[in-house]
Amino acid sequence: MSLINVDDARAIARRRLPRIFFDYVDGGAFAEDTLRANREDFGRWTLVQRVLNDISVRDLSTEFLGTRHPLPFMLGPVGFLGLYAARGEIAAARAAHAAGIPLCLSTFSIASLTELRAATQGPLHFQLYVMSDRAIGEELIAQARAAGVDTLYLTVDTAITSVRERDLRNGFRSLTRITPGLALRLATRPGWCVEMLRAGMPEVGAVKHRPEFGRGALEQASNLSRRIDTRLSWKDVDWLRARWDGKLVLKGVLAPEDAMTARATGVDAIVVSNHGGRQLDGASSTIAALPAIADALGGDLDILFDGGVRRGADIVKALALGASGVLLGRAYVFGLGAAGEAGVARMIAHLREEVDITLALMGLTSIDALKRLGRAALNPR
Repeated sequence: MSLINVDDARAIARRRLPRIFFDYVDGGAFAEDTLRANREDFGRWTLVQRVLNDISVRDLSTEFLGTRHPLPFMLGPVGFLGLYAARGEIAAARAAHAAGIPLCLSTFSIASLTELRAATQGPLHFQLYVMSDRAIGEELIAQARAAGVDTLYLTVDTAITSVRERDLRNGFRSLTRITPGLALRLATRPGWCVEMLRAGMPEVGAVKHRPEFGRGALEQASNLSRRIDTRLSWKDVDWLRARWDGKLVLKGVLAPEDAMTARATGVDAIVVSNHGGRQLDGASSTIAALPAIADALGGDLDILFDGGVRRGADIVKALALGASGVLLGRAYVFGLGAAGEAGVARMIAHLREEVDITLALMGLTSIDALKRLGRAALNPR
């Protein structure tokens, strides 16, 4: 099967990966209504086509988080990339950095920040989950600083973990070690097994040196999840700001009121996100929530966007509706699961090409021109 687009990558990853890990990244919360809405609601807008403009020279670069990036998207934080390909975080980062874009590492990653920095020198961001034991947070912040991370993302929509029924069925949340039953299921993907055996037993890089979290990624992730602070509040943004002098982003904002409060705290950006439909099922899709948030902020704060992006036109619509830049999630993870670093590189190239062609056929020559045009580049369906 050719690896032409994200749907192709998803189909190949589904065949290659053990179901327990494919379902973890592919699934959503409860009935998965918000997961589906993230994709379907892009259809609320159509693109305005303009003709007979000189589109011979085009520029996909744009500014977000105070930096000019060659593309209007980057790789967002997704946990356990090292379970989708050997050294998966490093593979994804290398593909991102070859394209000149950042990767944001999740706290729930197989590679640590130190390992990732040793393997690649490109721009790194880090997504932080605040633990009830603040010493862990202090340690992770110190690691981020030492690794040259310039942007820290505080995840604000996961004080408790929602029910993801696919994970319940296959045991992702309940298993803390490889049982005989899980071993049999893993064995149905021999290629993946061989790759993982060569890479060594996967562990969560952020805590593998802490014996209280156990051994192996499943046990460590379970123990780490239980330590996420359910008391997280706006005062903790101040706590983090006092300890981090780089850029600070709040990830998981869906309400205009929260966006305005975030601006008042002095953060550098927000991410309009519903955690990929994996938390509050029945919440708004991110593309539906974006316009009201952009209106409330009035251009005073960078708005990053994630959720449901599979096509270049999705990226164009998000930018027209007020996003400063877009974070990819499943779109690149499927590429990683399908073909490792080459798969991620292919998804980046695919989306770059689609954005470029979409802009040209709209009669536009740059991302900046698209942003200036804003909602006039779209029609409501």
